[in-house]
Parts: sequence; structure tokens; C-alpha cells
Amino acid sequence: MTMARFMAGLVLAAGTAVTQAAPPPVADFFKKPILSTAVLSPSGKYLAATRYNDKTGHQLLVIIDLGEKREAKIVAAYNDADVSDVRWVNDDRLIFKMREGNATYFHSHAAGLFSVDRRGDENPKVLIRRTWEAAEVNAPVEIARVRPRDLSLDPNHSFHSLLHDGSLNVLVVKNNWATDDSLTSRQLIKLNTETGRSEVVGQNAPPQSTGWVADSTGNARVVYSNDKATTNIHWRSNAQGDWTLLRQMPRYDKVVGKDAVLNVLGLGDDERLYVVTGGENADGTSVLATMDMKKPSPPLVPLVATPGYDFYGSLVYNAKGKVVGVNYLTDAKGTHWFDPKLKAIQEQVDKLLPNTNNLIDCGACDDPSRVLVEAYSDRQPSVFVLYHVASGKVEPVSGTRPWIKPEEMSSRSFERIKARDGLQFPVHVTRPNGVKGAAPTIVLVHGGPWVRGGEWEWDETSQFLASRGYAVLEPEYRGSTGYGSKLTYASWKQWGLAMEDDLVDAVQWAVDKGITDRKHVCIAGGSYGGYATLMGLVRYPDVFRCGIDYFGVTDIELMYTSNWSDFGADWKAFGMPALIGDRQADAAQLDATSPLKQAAKIKSPLLMGHGRQDPRVPIEHYNKLLDKLKGQNPGLESVVYNEEGHGWFLDKNEIDFWTRAEKFLDKNLKNAP
Repeated sequence: MTMARFMAGLVLAAGTAVTQAAPPPVADFFKKPILSTAVLSPSGKYLAATRYNDKTGHQLLVIIDLGEKREAKIVAAYNDADVSDVRWVNDDRLIFKMREGNATYFHSHAAGLFSVDRRGDENPKVLIRRTWEAAEVNAPVEIARVRPRDLSLDPNHSFHSLLHDGSLNVLVVKNNWATDDSLTSRQLIKLNTETGRSEVVGQNAPPQSTGWVADSTGNARVVYSNDKATTNIHWRSNAQGDWTLLRQMPRYDKVVGKDAVLNVLGLGDDERLYVVTGGENADGTSVLATMDMKKPSPPLVPLVATPGYDFYGSLVYNAKGKVVGVNYLTDAKGTHWFDPKLKAIQEQVDKLLPNTNNLIDCGACDDPSRVLVEAYSDRQPSVFVLYHVASGKVEPVSGTRPWIKPEEMSSRSFERIKARDGLQFPVHVTRPNGVKGAAPTIVLVHGGPWVRGGEWEWDETSQFLASRGYAVLEPEYRGSTGYGSKLTYASWKQWGLAMEDDLVDAVQWAVDKGITDRKHVCIAGGSYGGYATLMGLVRYPDVFRCGIDYFGVTDIELMYTSNWSDFGADWKAFGMPALIGDRQADAAQLDATSPLKQAAKIKSPLLMGHGRQDPRVPIEHYNKLLDKLKGQNPGLESVVYNEEGHGWFLDKNEIDFWTRAEKFLDKNLKNAP
């Protein structure tokens, strides 16, 4: 197969917004991309990509030789799973995981870990099994009287990180569990990806060690350990040294100041730790800093700040283990390059592709002759191109969703607004093309809730809703991470209260700006977003005339008591009482903010969807609320997907749900008086 056959439609135009007679079909937004991942080899001579296989409905792994012939070869493909999380170990060997896109969430295999030679001359080697059965060894008895030893690791193991020493080794961890299914510790292991042999490298670690940072050759140098009240960070100066306490932090307390947070991202070749630490900014945003571990009592030296945002990202290493840049996320992803050559390449790429956000993969990042660029915008799904440094030319590789026409998509903006109590929080706004003035609006609430909600990129759900004529508001309400501890901490014990008020304040802001038609607003979301949808209908029926809840929490008490949930005992005992509410001390508040206990107030039209195999928010949540709403809410619609867990994993189900949602919104929002 040549690269020309591998390539798909590539569009890198600014595009002009147009009004279309008919919007794209629902499936165009939610079906799988033809290309999910593309990764450049350390030398830049080869490209690994996961591509959709029409025959099996799964992603397979293709290796492209970037020499003169541009040959592409399939090296791993499965009939029942996607190849995912592809990484180069060195220029000749790769590792990957497997994801069952067409299997149930709760009953699916684990992701496992596999390695394969880039030439595809061998079957992929099982490093970590996906199931508990021993791996098969196809050795004829007459040839091998003694069955070869199976060195593959069981599913309690998982991938940790790559090394930067050119070897065949990677790091994995063994996850140890208590009888109540809570994680007790993780053991760090160096694993040879060719032979499958492994060795423990985190010796003499403190009890309950759960997080590790290693140097470029795989020696454990930093370890996190937990007890009931604190997280402890330990350091050692060499692979055989003693562990010393570097920092102790409370696990579930509000702590502010420059030393409040310490998240170790990695270790450089100069014995400097790269850490994320709480800043002194008024909003509590964090910064990237370094600690020179060769010095006694090493001070924190600020390195990179992202004003208005917490520093969130990862280190970029070259082949020698030197940190040459850091990836970060503000309103969009980016890279801060320390290496002047790589910085110049980024500037050249951005000049050539001015209408997109351009993320560079430089392989081993050691004076590369070519780099892989992932280019995208709010209206353009990702496309991959090669940039040749010497010639300054761009060579197309593949688009991810070539059927999407950027000129038909809607623009997305990032705004900061104030809540009624003066707290500032961001909102992502997607306005429909061809609609002037106030439009019917969907408030789309992200799950978590303690996660980052969105960024500047093409998003299938908001683009789908906008294509149907709706303005979409995605508030980063209090509790959202990435914008400073002040916003995050303001959510503690505010489920259904101030967190809900933020959503209404976002609506009022959009009405004042002429974005939203006050009389035509619906609320929607999954997981915590589903909970917020239900509580929006309970508390603000005059604001939200309908709701769409998928995989949503319906009762906080059930989060404590459900035996089938995957919430750990530690989280239930220490995290939930502090962050959500104590079952005894806050019982009245938890009742008042329970959609199940307040079900009589849910009278607006409601579409509910749930996965029967959901381990995070068990189907019990859905069933109990459905029983209460039947007969009292004539606008109730509901659907259960037997194969789904907590989230959409099957294209057919996600397409079906949003097809139902489109009809539901047509009836209860767009065409309602």
C-alpha cells in the first residue's frame, strides 16, 4: 500500500460561514474518524497511524516508511478491538493498547499492552494480557518438549511511561487492590518490550505508594504515597538511595499559597525536577517551576506561567533525556519550546498554517529534518501534515473527518463572565451559522465535575447542536479545574446550589449579550452534567423549559450506598464528605439537592438515556427516578442501551440518542411557543 492510498481528504482553509439548506446528518458528527492517531518515529523516518477499517469497524495500525517509495504496511489489526495509544519505543519497535469500541464498557477486556516490530514481520507480542487467562503459546510439542514460559503480565498491570535511553524498555505499574476494590499501592516495573522480561525498579518504597517519576533510564526517583489525610512526596538522589520526604500535602483540604500544590511532571538530565506548583495569583492559578535537586533544600524557581489558567501539560524530551519543551493548555493546546531550533520550526509552521492551531511531533526532537503537525480549529477537525524543515514545504498525510466541511461548521469563542456572587468563570460559546440575533439555546454541562470542560477545538456535540440552529453555552462552572484553585474550591458542598446558579448566570449573560432567546433554553449533560440537568429542572423551571440527561446521577445517597458502583471506599469515606456533603451532618442539604427526592418538581419535558452496564452511575439511579417520573411528567422520554456503560462507546447508540435528542428539541424547544 502506498502513502497516496493511505491519505484522506485534507482541508486547511479558513472557510467562510455559510447558511446551508440542510444540515449534515447526525452520523457525520458522531461516527468514528478515519484516522485517530499519528505518531512520528524517533528518527523521523517512519510514521505510525491508527486508521479505521471499514471491514471490521475497528482501528488498525499502519506503519508508513517516509522514504522515497512512501510505503505503508499494516502491522496490527483485530476483528474485535481498536488499536489505540500507539507509542514508539525506538525506531524499530512500537507499543500499543487495545480498546473494544464495539464491546460493553463494564464487561470488556482490559486495554492490555502489546509490542510489534515496525516491519510487521511478526505477530504483536503480548506484554500485558487483556484477560486473566494465560496467553497462548503456539509451540508444537514435537519441536518444544518444554512449553515456553509465558512472561506476559496479568491485567492488574498497566503502562506507565516511555524511557529516553534508546533501549527496548518501558515502565509499567502493578496495581494492588484491597478487598473493597480500592487501590492500595502501585509497584513500578521496567519491562523489556521484545523479550517480555521485567524487573522491579521502585525498591524500598514507602507503604501505599501510588505514583512514580523515573529518570530517562527508568530509575525510580520520585514516589507519591497516600494515607487517610495526606499525600506524601518522596525523593532519592540515585537508584539505590534512601527515600526522603520532599513534601506533605493534605488530600481533601482547601490549601492556598505558592506551596499548596506540587505535581511532579518529570526529571531532566540536569537533575532538575519539573513541578506544577500553586501560584500567588489572586485566582490561585498554578505555574510550572523547577527544583534543582543538586542543591540542599532546593527552591522553587518559576519557569512557565499561563496567566488566567493553571499550568496543565507535559514535558517534551529529546533522545538524551533533556527537556526541550513543554506542552500546555490555555484556551487551546500549545507548546512552549526551550530549544531555539524547535521554536523556530513552530514559528515557521504557524506562518504557513495561520488559520489552525498547530501541534508539533518532532520524534526524538534532536535537530529534526521533518516534523509531524496536527492542525485543527474550532471548525476544522484535526488533519495531519509533514513539515520539511530544509525546504519549508508541507506534505499532506491525512484528515480525521474529511466529510466535515469547515465552512458549514460554527465558530466557538471563549468568554469570562461573573457569577452573581462576583466569582469569575469561563464559558465556551458556539453560535449557529446563519442565525442573527438571539437563538434558542442549549446549556451543555460537562461531567466530572472536577475536570476541565472544554477548549478551542472542533467538538462533535456542540457542532451538532449548532448545526440544528441552537446556540450552545458550555460553562466552566465552579468546580471546573484549570482556572485556579479559587474556582475549584468554590464548588465544595455546592452540588445543586451555587454550582447550579452558575449555569443560570451564564444564561442571563447570554441573554444580555443577545446570544440567547430567554424563552427557549434547554439544559443537557452527562454524568455530573446529567445531575445538573435534573437539578436545573428542579430549581429553575422558569429558565430551563426542557432537559436532556444521559448517564446522570439522580441521588447523592445512592453514590454512597450503591454496591455496584466503582467509587472506591477511600473516596466515599474521605473525599465525598468533604467535597459533596457528609451523609449525617449534611443530610438535609443532600435531600434538598437530590433529583430523586425532589422528583415531584420535575415537570418540564425530559429525555433520559442510560447504559445498563454503567459502573460509575449504576442503572439503579435511572430506574428509581424513572419510576417516580412516570405518570407525573407527560413530557418524559427515556431509553436504555443494554451494551453501554458510562459514556458512549458504540457509534450506533450515540447516533441513535442524538437523533432522539434532535426530535425532542424540535418538539420542546425550537417549535415550542
